[in-house]
Amino acid sequence: MSELVERVDERDQVLGVVDRAEAISQGWLHRIATIVCRDEDGRFLVHRRPDDSSRFPGQYNWMLGGAADVGESYEEAAARELSEELGVHAAPRFVLKFLCAGVISPYWLGLHEVVITASVRPNVQEVAWYDWLAEPALESLVRQQAFVPDARDAFDRYRDLSRAERPLS
Repeated sequence: MSELVERVDERDQVLGVVDRAEAISQGWLHRIATIVCRDEDGRFLVHRRPDDSSRFPGQYNWMLGGAADVGESYEEAAARELSEELGVHAAPRFVLKFLCAGVISPYWLGLHEVVITASVRPNVQEVAWYDWLAEPALESLVRQQAFVPDARDAFDRYRDLSRAERPLS
């Protein structure tokens, strides 16, 4: 089954609609929306990807997310991915966007955050295991080899933002 995405340029302007597999194989830029989930105590949700995942099997990540659908904003894609992967319905808050070199292919990464106050129901096809970690424990995990490489850059950028620039809502 093909997944259509918007091919974009280095300014994140839409060039056309393409199959995501083709965008990846050709190295064409497209949009990925991610969500950082925190609990009321400020801890981060960290998960391990299933061993049979097509991308980064068995590796840990601190973000959930996926490709933005055609015509979908980063925020809409983040909310959809949050619902699909954790069963949580919320409006994630946009934090930052950057051009990610990507291990598989380059893309624009839109990072969002949300505070989760309800229980989560992880989709087992997306999340094999999860836990809530304080920032020092997360920082230690991010540096390990079993962590999704693209998520390291996102973590560093997120961490470097001042608390005033990323207040929890």
